[in-house]
Parts: sequence; structure tokens; C-alpha cells
Amino acid sequence: MTVTALTPDRRRSGLLEKLLAAVRAEFRTEIYHPDPDHPVFASPQCAVAGCDRVTWQQDLCNGHVIRWRHRGRPPMQDFLADPGRPVRGRGELAACAVDGCRFGVNGRELCMRHYDRWVRAGRPDPDAWEPPALAVPDPAPGECRLPFCTLWVDNRGKIFCRGHHDRWRNAGRPDVEEFVVACQLNGTAAIDLRGLPAQLTLEFQYGMQLRADAHRRTAPPRHLMHAIRLAKTSEVSSLLDLDEAQWRQRAKSQVREPVLFLIETRDAVEMLRDGAGWEIEYPRDVWRMDRLPGIALPHAAAAPRARLRLDRIAQPWLRDLGKRWLRLRLMSGMSISTVHNSLEAVACFSRFLAHAGIDRLADVDRLLLERHLAWVASQPGEWGLKKTRIQGLNLFFQAIRQNRWDDTLPGTAAYYPGDTPPPPPQVSRRLAEHVMTQIESEANLDRWTDPAGRLITLILVRCGLRISSALTLDFDCLVHDAQNAPYLRYFNTKMKREAAVPIDEELQDAIGEQQRRVLAHWPEGTPVLFPRPLANVAGTFRIADGSYRRKLKQWLATCDVRDEHGRAVRLTPHQWRHTFACRLINRDVPQEVVRVLLDHESDRMTAHYARITDQTVRRRWEAAMKVNIKGERVALAADGPLGQAQWAKTRYGIATQTLPNGYCGLPVQKTCPHANACLTCPVFLTGPEFLPELREQHTRTLTLIDNAKSCGHTRVAEMNQQVADNLDRMIHELNDGQDPHEETTNAS
Repeated sequence: MTVTALTPDRRRSGLLEKLLAAVRAEFRTEIYHPDPDHPVFASPQCAVAGCDRVTWQQDLCNGHVIRWRHRGRPPMQDFLADPGRPVRGRGELAACAVDGCRFGVNGRELCMRHYDRWVRAGRPDPDAWEPPALAVPDPAPGECRLPFCTLWVDNRGKIFCRGHHDRWRNAGRPDVEEFVVACQLNGTAAIDLRGLPAQLTLEFQYGMQLRADAHRRTAPPRHLMHAIRLAKTSEVSSLLDLDEAQWRQRAKSQVREPVLFLIETRDAVEMLRDGAGWEIEYPRDVWRMDRLPGIALPHAAAAPRARLRLDRIAQPWLRDLGKRWLRLRLMSGMSISTVHNSLEAVACFSRFLAHAGIDRLADVDRLLLERHLAWVASQPGEWGLKKTRIQGLNLFFQAIRQNRWDDTLPGTAAYYPGDTPPPPPQVSRRLAEHVMTQIESEANLDRWTDPAGRLITLILVRCGLRISSALTLDFDCLVHDAQNAPYLRYFNTKMKREAAVPIDEELQDAIGEQQRRVLAHWPEGTPVLFPRPLANVAGTFRIADGSYRRKLKQWLATCDVRDEHGRAVRLTPHQWRHTFACRLINRDVPQEVVRVLLDHESDRMTAHYARITDQTVRRRWEAAMKVNIKGERVALAADGPLGQAQWAKTRYGIATQTLPNGYCGLPVQKTCPHANACLTCPVFLTGPEFLPELREQHTRTLTLIDNAKSCGHTRVAEMNQQVADNLDRMIHELNDGQDPHEETTNAS
């Protein structure tokens, strides 16, 4: 049996039949008039009373927008009170001012005949001039061909009044019927498909039908008309005559929305013609993720445009192997972002092979991979990207061997654990409390112009969610336990599972307010808590990550949030997750509890937060001055086993035995023999932050000594004298160790 490939003409013929079967009758018209309140083809009318044109900007039609700008952009209520004469388009033109004359105006509000008589009369004052009576032509002149104009035509051979004849002539004398329809449609919400080839007309009708059925993105008629005009000027008979890149190139100076509609329609038409599935996508060098079954697309609005560009792999033999591997990874449940990283590893190796002049798999041995390691290290990018390129390529080689895709791959072509460079030291990404105080200030939070942005910020700060998890919150994200305590239920986008975190009543009330705002905008309800405010008919699109980050940047600039050095703060939403975790560790919350709250898979990352927090606390402790009861300065040992052990003992004392005026430095294995007598204890420590308490206690101790001596209680006076002496030495040493300005501040 011989299989004959379809020629382009036969494929196009088959597509035409499919389009005829797919497009419904309501869209099978050259001029589509959507309802004024259509949710997708939104076309509200101009706010000027009596104007039937659709809005363009500022709730005004294009003509009134231009007039409003020419007036200097006055307050809208003032402009609407006096918008001026009706704008041009579908209104009757001015008639001659002479009673009974229905010819169009030529000058001085007079028709041509009366204007000629006025000139012959010496151009008198028009108000005082009495026009001569002119005989009405017999038979009476015909009326203008435009249905909304009743003026007479100037000559019997014409079909329009004087003004509309000039407009028809300036338009290039088009077909009369087409000109009449164009004048009637001017400024309306109609979508005019006249003048397009038959198949191109059906393709646009199919695109409009799909957009209406999806009920997600809006498609204002003026945007569709931009797309139609672009197709006309391109002189194509089908959207498939040009690929996506060519359409974008031709429309690079156009508005974004019309181009997106055109490209989406082109993709839909191509899918209607060719179908979808691996049989269609696998041979392509650019895989369209929305056409592959069983692929979990991201939630973002741009998800239907997700692509895998295998054309980044230059060598055909390497691209074929890469396709097999990436398909296997997709079908095993890997996320698109993970597969993108895998593609990056192979694409990077492809660039290296081109640089090294290698053109076959048999030459990829250990020696070449060592050169590849050095090449990757010399390329720009951080450690994580380089690690992905190396480990991803190693997995690629393993898949080739396991599946016997190509037995020419040498057995020495492999990387080993020691080949990847060690990770750089991890530093704390938590935000300083000085910065967090400004961020959490109610006055600053109230500066959010978008209530949704304010709530997202609170959730990130108080719950420690990733930004991806916060933006994907469902509308019904609140749950309660048996004690009616509120929890925020969310989807852990990294671990691909549901999780919950306890919240307070204030955050619960804020979420309830957001739910009421969403229902006020989308009364039928939405599946998401943070829907995108624009181009979101059904409320199913979520706020994009980039949109929130832009608003966050504007908010930080508005609040003028600065660090302790006076520099403007630049932060990422993920830093709030680090801050949340470190705050919990500082409050001695058990690591297992922190792990559950952050929904970590293991204790490894939670331990990282604990280690970073401990290092930060130690640096601050070491930077501060500490004295014992003898007034001697105390310092920790240098780094090393003893230093680490000494810090562990001190950290335990800080966390579990903090005193009102200092810290306990007793080893954790011993019990205190100086009950209620820390100021006579040899392991007692204190610092400048306790100077007010020490001074106050010193005063009370001296008073107690005086009272004891006056009463003859010599033993009590002797016991407290030691305390007073210790206090005096500690205060004197701490005062000497402070700068004058700080001492003055503390004293005040």
C-alpha cells in the first residue's frame, strides 16, 4: 500500500471543509454585531449623551477623546456638561440656512447657489441680508444615498449630498454600497470582515467563536478590526500563509492584543487542520505544550503559549536523542520547568560540541566531558545554573544507555559526584527587623492602592508561603478545625501537594473582604482568590507573578522603605519566607513544627534556617560587650571545637535562662548553687542593654543597706554590700565601654 502525502492545496481544501463544519451560523456573517453588554466582545457606548459610538479611552469615543485632549483634559464632568457639536460619522450634515433649501452648506452656512447670490450682493452682513427666493428645481433633487442624511444632491448625476460626495471622493471612490455600509458602521462595535478571502473570513469567524466560547479573555471589536486590517495589508488568503514569527514581525508596531488574537486564531486553525497529540508535535522542532495530552500546564495566563524550543539543539543527531529523552521526562510526570532545565543542559552541550568541533556521539568520552566541565565553568551564570547543566547532561547520558538509544556512546562518558563544584556558602536572606518594621507598619500597608496586593503581602509575611503558592490560592481557601481555629489551605506548588498553615483572625477577616470584593466583580463566582482584574471575563485567570512584583516595587518606592544604612530596600517575595522561618527559630519553636508550617519535605531546609539564624545571633553576641560580676570583660573563644561548644552553652543560656538584668553562663549539666543570688554568682553575665536595670537595682541595694544598718541588721548589710560592690564594678566598666553619645541616650 502506497501512502501519498497531501499537497498544500489538498490540505487547504480539507481545512475549508472543516471550517465550514465548525463555524456556527451566528458567526457566519461578514458583519458581526455583538450585543452592547457582551462579556467577551465588550463595547460600551460613549459617555456623551446622544453619542452612539463605542468607547475608546476615558469612557469616551475616539472623536470625543480627541476633543477632550484638545481642550486641555478638563475635569470629565465639565466636559460631559458641554461636549460640543456631535462628532463626524453617522450624523446628517448641515443644510443651507435659507428656509426651504435642503442643499448642503458651501460657505457662510449657505449652499452653493445662495452663497453665489450673497457674493454678488457685495458680501453684506449675513444677519441683515435677505436672500432672494430661488425656484426649487423641478423635479426636486434626490436625497443623499446615505440613510441617515436627507440633504439634496447637487447634481442629478450624483448620489450623495455635497459633503458626503466629497468624503466618498476623498476615500478613493469606493463601491457605493460598501461606502454606505462603512459610514453606517463608523464608530460602532461591529466587526467588519468584508473584503477578506473566503477562507480567511472563515478563519476569523472561527477565532471569534472560540474566543466567545472560552469566555476568558475579552476581545474588543476595535482590537479585532486591527487584526483584520493587518491580515488585509499582508495580502494572504489564510493565516497559515505566515508563521508566528512572521506575523509578529509584521505587527511589531501594532497594539499587543490584536496580534495575540491573530496568532491564537492561527494556532487554532492549524490544530483544526492537523489535529493534536504526540504524532503531530514530536516531529516539530518547537513543541507546543497545550497540544500534548497529559501535560500539566502552569496556571499563568500565558500557559497556552508554553513552548519547548528544541531548535536550540544544533546537531540533528543530538536533537533526535534529546527529543526522545524530553518526551520520556514529560510522560513520567516531570513539570514543564524541570523539562526546560533538562533542555537547557542538552542545548548547552550542543553549543559546546559546536565550539569543540565534535559531530558524533562516539567522540563523547570522559576526556571531552572534562573539557566540557571547564567550558561550563567559564560561561556566565550562577552556581545553580551550572550545576543543572552538568547533572542534567549526566541524566541524559544515563537515559541513552538504559534505553539503548545509541550504543556508540562510550562507557566513559559520565560525570561523578566530585565533578560538580561545591555550592557557595549560603547566607541568610532574611530581612532585618528594621526593614520588617517598616513593611508591617499599618500606615505603609494602607498605601497599597490595590487591596489584593496588600493581602498577598500579608499572607507572604505572616504565613511564609512561596509567591507561587500565594497567587494560586483557591477562592475557598479557609478551613477550620474542631475548635473553629482558622487555617489557610493552599497548594504547595513546589511539592505538588495541598498543605495548610494556621492564621490569625485578622488575616481571616482580610481574606473574607477579598472574597466579597471578588464576588462583587464576578457575581457568578470565580475559582481563584486573586483573579486578574483586566482581560478576565470569567475570573479564571490568576494575578501573574510579574504583575505583583511590579506593584510591590512601586509600593516599596512609595513607602520609601530603607535599610539601616539609609539605602532604598530591594527585596524579593521569597525573602519573607526566610524571615518567617528565622523568626520562628528565634522564638525557640521546635524545628519539626517549623518544618510542618513551611511544608518542607525533610528537616534539611529547616535546619538551614536554624543554622543561619544561630550564626546571625552569634555575630551580634560577639559584637556586643559582656562583663561578669567582677566587671571583667568576657569573650567567646575563637572558632574551633571549643569555640563552638562554648557558643552552644551560651546559646542555651540565652534561650532558656534569660534573667531580668543579664544572662546565665552556667554549663547546662550543672544546677545553680546561688538561688536568687545571681549578682554574687561567678558565672553571671550582663551587658550595656541592662544598664537601666543595674542602676535601679544599685539604688535599691544601697537603700536596703542603709535601712539594715540603721536597724542593726549587720548580716543583711554585709550580704547586700557584696551585691552593691559587684553592681558598682559592672556599671563602672559598662559605662567606660560605651561611647559618650550612647551613654547619654541610655541615661535619658
